[in-house]
Amino acid sequence: MLDLLLPQRCVVCLCAGTQLCPGCVAQLPRLTPPLCERCGAPTAWPVRRCRECAGRRIAFASACAAVAYDDGVRSFVAAWKERGLRRLAETAAELVLEVVPPPKAPLLTFVPADADRGLRRGHEPPRRLAELLSRHWELPVRPLLQRPRVTRPQRGLSRDERRRNVAGVFVSAKTTGAVVLVDDVYTSGATATAAASALRKAGARQVEVITFARVVR
Repeated sequence: MLDLLLPQRCVVCLCAGTQLCPGCVAQLPRLTPPLCERCGAPTAWPVRRCRECAGRRIAFASACAAVAYDDGVRSFVAAWKERGLRRLAETAAELVLEVVPPPKAPLLTFVPADADRGLRRGHEPPRRLAELLSRHWELPVRPLLQRPRVTRPQRGLSRDERRRNVAGVFVSAKTTGAVVLVDDVYTSGATATAAASALRKAGARQVEVITFARVVR
């Protein structure tokens, strides 16, 4: 009945029918090897560290994503995060499961939003993505991280500004061993590094980062 009253349109091509049509799903740019072993950036051949992450202090052991952040993925993420189309989390999880190998770590956690943005959106996309992935990988999810202070949105900031904006913003509950950190988008790696740093300070031996999308430079 709701679909009759409020017909759905694809968030990418705007065609009527579903929130994301099969054609647009097929065209979302999967990230496939060769990739940088450390940060997950596409490369001409397999490398342990690429030009994007070489020489940088990175707190996580590896990062990987399902799709490259092009215009279609940007529309997808905006509809999922800002317009509240929560069912898109299921598509995001399906794409991660299609592209990303199951992690070796025995525990999943996620990057929390700050309180203001979380209340405004009414949902937490990284948490939901982690929950969906945990069902398929049969791994527990624990909300280890907190974000006690409000920061500026990362959008529009340079890489150095992003790093400074989130430096020290996360605190983590005690943990041990390896942890998978789930987020929606990897842009510069600043948020992933800040969150992974908090996890390691709390006892995590290693942090693997998994995201739905990744900005490709």
